[in-house]
Amino acid sequence: MKKVVTFGEIMLRLATPGYLRFIQSNSLNASFGGGEANVAVSLANYGLATEFVTRLPQNDLAEWCLSELRKYKVGTSRILRGGDRMGIYFLETGAVARASKVVYDRAGSAMAGIEPGMVDWDEVFGEAQWFHWTGITPALSQGAAEACREAIGAANRRSVTVSVDLNYRKNLWKYGQTAAEVMPALVEGCDVILGNEEDAEKVFGIRPEGFDAAHAGGQIDDAGFESVCRRLKERFPRAGKVIITLRGSVNANHNTWGGVLHADRLYRSRRYDITHIVDRVGGGDSFMGGLIYGLLTYPSDPQRALDFAVAASCLKHTIYGDFNAVSTAEVEQLLRGDGSGRVSR
Repeated sequence: MKKVVTFGEIMLRLATPGYLRFIQSNSLNASFGGGEANVAVSLANYGLATEFVTRLPQNDLAEWCLSELRKYKVGTSRILRGGDRMGIYFLETGAVARASKVVYDRAGSAMAGIEPGMVDWDEVFGEAQWFHWTGITPALSQGAAEACREAIGAANRRSVTVSVDLNYRKNLWKYGQTAAEVMPALVEGCDVILGNEEDAEKVFGIRPEGFDAAHAGGQIDDAGFESVCRRLKERFPRAGKVIITLRGSVNANHNTWGGVLHADRLYRSRRYDITHIVDRVGGGDSFMGGLIYGLLTYPSDPQRALDFAVAASCLKHTIYGDFNAVSTAEVEQLLRGDGSGRVSR
């Protein structure tokens, strides 16, 4: 069975109910989420073997988190125990013209305290075919960045495919180095690169000419992103595939959604019009999970892999929480054009 390893931080997610603002709410809904864990959950739902590597403290919150991961059949045997606390993020869901807000409380978390040498990567990658990380992990701390570099090097030595979601988070880079200083050396070891127009610009200074996301009005011309893909491939020649997600934001509840994939040529997905978003957090991770599944399942058909990824992430926008709790059958139903939402009896 194909096995995918992911590496990063999982956090306690505390969200205001419905569309309440922080100042209005007297309760918070608790769940868990984090980029690499979200990808692992998607892949486990699709029937792939997964192993999520992180560091958690020895306390009841961490045990609750582990039980949630195991519920989705995510592998947890390589999770380190240590440190004093889990990271937390607080979410206020936006509506119409009011944007969502995220407040992080993850300084000094167990994962931020990880150091190179703590994980036996050669053992972790023993049966793996794929390794996935995101730009969030090296943003946490110098130790996390070095552990990430260590993991990528071990995966390269063992010919394990390496993918990255650039995932630029400006509020996390606080330990004295910037994404532009740290990320290039890590991305050099990647075979598949995923990002959006902001990631490419903020981390590598690469942007489509004439594009302004703030004033796109939900209409994004994918033709302009071929140059972004080509420039990323020129800078990182190991990467055989570069993928850009295309989100057109009409408002907080209404987005258009699609993507392009550059391999031997540019592949374009269909564009979904998502008019009643339930929860967009984890949308990019659900895309990545679908993409990894698609590339492993249809290795000679990049178009089908891209289409699966976009459809999977379209469905994620209808699901509350970070995790994309959908099956391959549900994704394939949408791919066949059945998005009616009729009751299944």
